[in-house]
This record gives sequence, C-alpha cells and structure tokens, in this order.
Amino acid sequence: MPNTVRFDCYEVDLPAGQLYKHGTKISLRDKSFQVLTALLEHPGEVVTREDLCRQLWREEVFVDFDNNLNTAIARLREALGDSADHPRFIETLPKRGYRFLVSVSELPRTPEKRTGQRARLVVLPFLNLSGDPAQEYFSDAMTDEIITGLASVAPEQLAVIARTTAMHYKGSPKDVSRIGRELNVDYVVEGGVHRDNGQVGINVQLIEVSDQTHLFARKYNAELHDLFGVQNSIAQAIAARIDIAPLKGKNRAGSAGDHAAKKPTEDLTAYDAYIRGRYHFYKWTPEGIAKGKQFCEEAVARDPKFALAHDALAEAYWWIGFLGFAQPKEAFSAGVFSALRALEIDDTLAQTHALLGMFRKELDYNWPEVQREMALALELDPMSPVVRFRYAGSGLMPLGRIKEAVAEIDRALESDPLSLFMRAWLGETLYLGRQYGRALEQCQLMMKLDPAYFLTYFETGQIRCEQGLFDEAISELRKAAILSGNAPLVLGWLGMTLARSGDTFGAREVLAGLHAAATQMYVLPTSFAWIHLGLGEIDQAFTWMERAIDDRDPIIIPIKSYPFLDPVRNDPRFAALLRKMNLDGPRQPSG
Repeated sequence: MPNTVRFDCYEVDLPAGQLYKHGTKISLRDKSFQVLTALLEHPGEVVTREDLCRQLWREEVFVDFDNNLNTAIARLREALGDSADHPRFIETLPKRGYRFLVSVSELPRTPEKRTGQRARLVVLPFLNLSGDPAQEYFSDAMTDEIITGLASVAPEQLAVIARTTAMHYKGSPKDVSRIGRELNVDYVVEGGVHRDNGQVGINVQLIEVSDQTHLFARKYNAELHDLFGVQNSIAQAIAARIDIAPLKGKNRAGSAGDHAAKKPTEDLTAYDAYIRGRYHFYKWTPEGIAKGKQFCEEAVARDPKFALAHDALAEAYWWIGFLGFAQPKEAFSAGVFSALRALEIDDTLAQTHALLGMFRKELDYNWPEVQREMALALELDPMSPVVRFRYAGSGLMPLGRIKEAVAEIDRALESDPLSLFMRAWLGETLYLGRQYGRALEQCQLMMKLDPAYFLTYFETGQIRCEQGLFDEAISELRKAAILSGNAPLVLGWLGMTLARSGDTFGAREVLAGLHAAATQMYVLPTSFAWIHLGLGEIDQAFTWMERAIDDRDPIIIPIKSYPFLDPVRNDPRFAALLRKMNLDGPRQPSG
C-alpha cells in the first residue's frame, strides 16, 4: 500500500500509525489501527476473523482472540463514528469476518502528484520580533493579511488554511513536518514582524513540507504607508514560487490580485484601530467583543469609507445580539446599518453579503432575501469557509435543510479543521438532524482541542437528554453552566432537562434564578420557554416562544428541527409560530 490513503473524509498515515479527519488527528489504539490497515488493504472484500487474528496476534502468544478482536473492532467503529447496525464503513459478516464498504484511494505526499487537486498551504502565526508584547496585535494582523492575500490569488488552485486553525499553532513547539501532516498541507509559510518609528520589517520563508526544502526566504522593509503594497507583494511572490498563476479575467470583484491589492484605507490610524479591534474580538469573550467594537467604532469615525471596519463593526453587533449581551432586535438592527454601509462602499465583500443574509434571517425572517445575499456571497467567493459556514447556518439550517447544512460545514472545515466554533456548529446541526453518534464525535474532537470549551458539555448534554440519559445530561449541562459563567442559554436547557428527568423542584429553582437574573440583564425568552415545556406547562411555553419571535431571539430559529418540540408540533399554536417566522412551508427531512 502507499504511505498515505484516503477514504470518505478520513486520511490514514500508515507508517506513522495515525488517523485524521479533515486534518484533525483521531485517537486510535494500536490494535484497532492494525484492523483498519488490514481492511484498507482489501476494500470491498471479506477479511476473515482468522486472518485478522493471525495478523494481530502471533500464534505462539496466548490471547482471547474473539474478545480482543471484538474490542478492537468496536473501538475502530467508535473512532469512525460508525455503527454495527447501520454501517457506513465496516460491515460485519456473522461468523465470517468484516468488509470495508467504501473506496480507498492513494493520497500522494508531494504537490507534483496531486494532479487536479488544489495545493494546500498554511501561514503560521508571524512572530512578534519587536520585543514588546503590546505589539502582538500587529504581528497577528500581518498573519491575517498574508492569509487573506494568498487566499485571493487563485482560490481554484491554492487552498489556504483559515486563520482560526493557523492561530491554533501560535507558540506551538511542533515542527513543520508534523504541522504539515496534521493539516495535510503541501507548504508552510513562516515569518516575523518588527515595527518601529514608522518602519515595518517582515521576514518571510516558504517551506515545502514533503522534504522541508526552503523554497523562498526574503526580508521586506518599508514605510508604514507602503504596508498594503508589501502585503500584496509577499502573497504574489509566494504564489509565484509554488507555480500558482493569479486568476485571469474579471468578475464583479475584479481579478483576485487586483482585489487583494486594493488599499482598505488611506488612514493608517484608522487601520491600526481596526486591527486592534479584530485582535480583541478574536478573544471571544464579552470583554473582548466590547473592546473590539469600541476600536472598530474609532476606525469608522476616522475613516467613514473604511468598508472592512464597517464589516467588523457589523459582526460585533451580530455576536452581541446572538449571545444575548443586549436585546437582540436592537443589536441586529444596528448591525444591519453597518453591513449595508460596508457594502455601499464595497459591494464585492463576500463575507459582508453573507453577514447581511444572517441579519435578514434574524430580523425579518425574509428567507428569499437571505438566499439572495447568500447567493451573491457564494458567487463572489465560493471557496471561503466563512461564507460556506454562514450559508449553512442561515440559508439552510432554519429551513430544515439539515443534510445540506452539514455538507456545507464539512466543506468549510476542510480549510478550517481546528475551528472550535465551527465544529460546535457542526455538532449542533447534527443534533438537529438527530445524528447523535456523529454529533458526539464532534464533541470528542472539541474536547481534545479545548477541554474548557463550554459548548462541548452543552451539546453533549443536549444529546444525552434526547437519548433519555438524564443523569449524564444534567451532569454535562452543569459543567457547561459553570464554564459559561451561568449563561442563560445553558440554564434554559439545564432547567428543561431537570424537568424532563422528573426533578420538578430543580427545574423550578433554575426558572426562578432566570427570572431574578432578568431584573439585572437581558435573558433570552427561549430559556424560559424550554423550562416550561419540560415542566409540561404548554401554555406558558407558547407564550414565551411567541415572545422569542417578537424579540428576535436567535435561539428560536431552528424551530423546524428541534427534537424536543416534536410533542407540540400538531398544536395549532405551533403552526401559528411557523407562519409568524415565514417557515410554514413543507417540512424538510431532518436526517
């Protein structure tokens, strides 16, 4: 067999004994990996239990073959998210053996062998060479700009790993070879940034992963006012060294090279405020979002024609409304204004069209307008993981088109495999589609990426509740509550789960706590609705769900797919809710 093979969305590094899904390593014990290797050698053919035992255990060593083999198979299926009853990959042939059901293909290691495929590249976080920790935001911004520039050169030829995944390696001791293998990339870009007294220096090197050859190394020195030209020159030089030709011809955005080369602003102070805002925003904390919003407001105040700053401000408003930091309708309305202003200045911003579609979903329930904005975004930048992700969550999921939404998020994860939030949305979408096994698989991956991420426990609790495993569900949701700082979103699900488990006292205690909190802060109406629903208080539940729609509570959006709403779907009041959200068309299959 070749060294590396692929099946479905998995890749197997045979010499290293490692299994990856979308570039993320999946833990697999030695015997289970050996079983996988044996099955991959004979796809579509029966591999007998006797053959597997001979390969896995030497005849002279006494082991309990049957039990050990069954355990190895079970662990392999768990790693693949497979099921013995409904196999996707491994079929059991009783008393005979096993058969691998999907095709297996060779995955070449060198770009020259990747005929017909896009080359893959990651830009690792640029080092801050100034010696001043306060300049960290600037080196991060240069990393972002080089990623954006390279992604714009020729997206049909070059796949660039997204920022979220690239930043996962900030400060990592891993070498280029290991990073390249983990992300399945052909090239790695490394660099460092130094800024002082109006001057900027950027060191850049390009490394080919297959043999760690340095293909390109250069130091760029420039005045700060020439920064945007330098960023574009770096992207073009790297693309040229790996034989990537910029796109020819024009579309609404012009050629990719022209679009990447445009100066976002002539005001360097506004640009500095903008990149500071993005730096704080990416901390994903209430304080970080608030501070990021403040910097973006400073940027647009200095340069009202700075489209990207308006876009960032719009996104900040979306998160403020989505997370319930303010009344959603007010936050979303402010966000629409900023998004429209960004597009008035530059209507070629794909991510802003997708963001505007998200606002149309939240504010107007105007699904044709959502689809129009998403179609524009996909036309402008079909390779963008952000656009694909936003299309999944706003253009597909609310309509009950769960399978398509899952496929779009899977596609987005190809460029951003280590994005915690994107994996959380994939897990949530799988939960909505009642694919609980695959959803739990995402939770396991999230746990490996960040054991303190509250959405991991939140989604596990949601799934276990629908499976009737209430003790485990309550335990997971309590962990999520602690890690989220007792977010009302989590407490609503915890109260509902307590009620469904029979703990009426516990549910009412949570409900009372939310009412008390609502005197000090905004609490999403769905948090109250879910608890009343769990308590069997249907009238109160419908009252709160109607209020959620009036308030534009974003958590009501998946109303067509929530499993726990099944018992009330035949109630005439439920149909009225759907009409109010313009979702009263035929229900789509959930799977």
